[in-house]
Amino acid sequence: MCWACPALFEMLPLEGITVVSLEQAVAAPFASRQLADLGARVIKIERPTVGDFARDYDQTVNGQSAYFLWLNRSKESLTLDVKQPQALDILDKLMAKADVFIQNLAPGAASRLGLSAHTLREKYPRLIVCDISGYGDSGPYAKKKAYDLLIQSEAGIVSVTGTKDQPSKVGVSLSDIGTGLHAYSAILGALYQREKTGLGTRLEVTMFESMVEWMSHPLMYAHFSGKAPQRSGPDHATIVPYGRFTTGDGKDVMFGIQNEREWASFCDIVLGRPEYATDSRYDNNTKRNAARTELVALIHEVFSHWNAEQVVAKLDQAGIANARMNSPDEVWDHAQLKARDRWRKVDTPKGPIDALLPPVTCSDFEARMDGVPGIGDHSESILQELGYTQAQVSELKAQSVI
Repeated sequence: MCWACPALFEMLPLEGITVVSLEQAVAAPFASRQLADLGARVIKIERPTVGDFARDYDQTVNGQSAYFLWLNRSKESLTLDVKQPQALDILDKLMAKADVFIQNLAPGAASRLGLSAHTLREKYPRLIVCDISGYGDSGPYAKKKAYDLLIQSEAGIVSVTGTKDQPSKVGVSLSDIGTGLHAYSAILGALYQREKTGLGTRLEVTMFESMVEWMSHPLMYAHFSGKAPQRSGPDHATIVPYGRFTTGDGKDVMFGIQNEREWASFCDIVLGRPEYATDSRYDNNTKRNAARTELVALIHEVFSHWNAEQVVAKLDQAGIANARMNSPDEVWDHAQLKARDRWRKVDTPKGPIDALLPPVTCSDFEARMDGVPGIGDHSESILQELGYTQAQVSELKAQSVI
């Protein structure tokens, strides 16, 4: 491939791929948005009038949902009341043109609508069907509803997160996000497989199994050691010093010591006590862990004379990995994001907003960052593309099909 030929890279990797997504909330929209980032055409099916219920999760961004704006850029919105026969006829026409169908409806809902993977793949052998659910379509939990906090609890994440006295969920929608990532990567794999076989496939991605995968280390640790990992808040359970430390200006800095070379550098440059590196109370991590309380107090006393910026500078000088415990506002204004030009303007129904580029940077193209659709913004154009006349579209509106 010729680096001197920029025209070769004008086409995004998934241009020409059409995704129909009967989606709601977070997991499926996150999967389909990432496909849209790479150039896929994503047709989002929403309920007439109300749309995806994630549109009403909050009204913080110019009266719009932060969740929805994050997850639904670069998509086309088609409203359909999928319980009406005319809507299913429209879906049938869409499937005939689609490469991928994604759904995360309530357990059993897709099958009741005639949209099971078995039915669809019989009619459309090249179609890739991705079913996203809480627990899958078999087993004793198949019909159980699933939301992020509930899955974090069921998969054990809450049990290993928080402080010794207070378990806690992870503060972002971890189960939904992780499931969306697994669905996205599986769809990419299925598209590549289809290039070799000419056939689509059925993908089943569950929130529970996605999070159990992410829990593999605690599961193995507990199963083979006979004891569960201890919750330790922002501090490492067994490595000292490794965690949160407060500085003289009341801010928190995170840092961690990984080996004895780093401990010696920390004692010399940061603490100003090089003799601690060979002190028999602290000269290996096992001893430092046993002396955790006194050692943490000593570090806090030193840090109390400096502000956070000075502490970070000292840690950097000593070659110690560190980070500030930033608030969302501080991350929004982060110098690293600005220096790497990670922000773009994205249109929304109520005006443009700043949005982050996806975290994978390709040297040959930039991810697509098109606007967020209003409810049913593309209904007419999609239906006309499928062969419906303006009169038929008007009739479908009158019957509340779209």
